[in-house]
Amino acid sequence: MENSVLVHNLDVQDLKDIINTSVKKQMDDALEVLKGEKNEILLTREETFRFLKVDSTTLWYWTKQGKLKCYGIGNKRYYKKSEVVECLTLLKS
Repeated sequence: MENSVLVHNLDVQDLKDIINTSVKKQMDDALEVLKGEKNEILLTREETFRFLKVDSTTLWYWTKQGKLKCYGIGNKRYYKKSEVVECLTLLKS
């Protein structure tokens, strides 16, 4: 009976407190799971080439060469912002 609650001789306020505590814990756990997941920001082609400050043909060329990954939904193309940032390389001065 480790995970059970006895309701015998329990007033309404105590029951409400038990329920609120339990629900809050479940909600906090769910929120932690969501925070831990990588919530990807998707950029359109235009947002991506403006973000990188390059021409649209350069973005197309880099995508065709495999330097950047492109994802599609229907006829729309998107880039994951985290992957775009990862593609940037440190140049030695």
